[in-house]
Amino acid sequence: MVRDAVSGRGEILVVNVGSSSVKLRLLDRDDTLLAEDDAAARDDDALRRALAGFAQVPDVGHRIVHGGTRYLSAVVVDEEVRAGLAELAALAPLHQPPALAALDTARRALPRARHVACFDTAFHTTLPPAAFTYAVPAAWRDGLGVRRYGFHGLSHAYASKRAAALYGRDGDRLRIVTCHLGAGASLCAVRSGRSIDTTMGFTPLEGLVMATRSGSLDPGLVLWLVQQGGLAPAAVEEALERQSGLLGLAGTADMRAVLRAAAEGAAEARLALDVYIHRLRAEIAAMTASLGGLDALVFTGGVGERSAAVRALAAEGLGYLGVALDDARNEAAGASDREISAAGAGVRSFVVGAREDLEIAAQVRAIEPGVPAQ
Repeated sequence: MVRDAVSGRGEILVVNVGSSSVKLRLLDRDDTLLAEDDAAARDDDALRRALAGFAQVPDVGHRIVHGGTRYLSAVVVDEEVRAGLAELAALAPLHQPPALAALDTARRALPRARHVACFDTAFHTTLPPAAFTYAVPAAWRDGLGVRRYGFHGLSHAYASKRAAALYGRDGDRLRIVTCHLGAGASLCAVRSGRSIDTTMGFTPLEGLVMATRSGSLDPGLVLWLVQQGGLAPAAVEEALERQSGLLGLAGTADMRAVLRAAAEGAAEARLALDVYIHRLRAEIAAMTASLGGLDALVFTGGVGERSAAVRALAAEGLGYLGVALDDARNEAAGASDREISAAGAGVRSFVVGAREDLEIAAQVRAIEPGVPAQ
């Protein structure tokens, strides 16, 4: 649904570039969804046509994956900022270029709007040095920017704030682990509303097992594959990014298919599920250790919201932390935002719908109105 005319100055259009589509969401000043449209990713003409329905929108918020250490919060896009974002493309070669292409298309299609870049990395700029520093030579750290950046920050920021509201306590007093489980997957340790640890690192390849990404592995394996296995670096990258994870283990990247096959006794699917859950439990425990304890466990993202089985399997191995789910609550369909804890559980568990659009809109509103469109 697209609205042809927009008049309210409080309205914000959110442009969220994914792997297969560009999602457009129009929100009013009260975060009511007024209109939405999707365009095929990397199809400039389709995006331009979709944007034509939002010609009068005053503010446009763009999801940009990488802000490096330069952009620590949302920023109005001018030519200097646009050039700076291009310089960071080498740090996220799969994600940054399509996002910037969509940004350029939107700036041309909506020249009177104020365009604001909102970053997936920004939420993690509060990581302490112990969490973001790799034990590698100083020349790499200082000269090449090698460090843990973390990703999915817009999702983690929203999920942690929403969980605090559901908890009924000020987020400044909570220790929360947010689990963004989708095609890409990561965890975040949130203390007092700030990210203090996360599973993704220099790239979105580190951490959990994902749909087609391997997650963390021995870096010596990569060296061995290139030096002894005879594989080109590009072939290794392709395999680890697009042919590994659930796909590499079970032959499918769809968690629903993995669960069905595992229930029917397929050995490959059972192994894929076991590996996925083993890593998920271990990393939740690691995030809890960073926090010094746990008040709330939050599931979000496609798998996190829709798979009661994955949530139950994860919780089964976390009872020693105080995690326990109520079966009926966990299995319940309906609204995403709900508590699924068992009565008396030491840790309260929640399912929160992924709403990066709401987080982006909040960040756009936080920029002073006097900051001009460019």
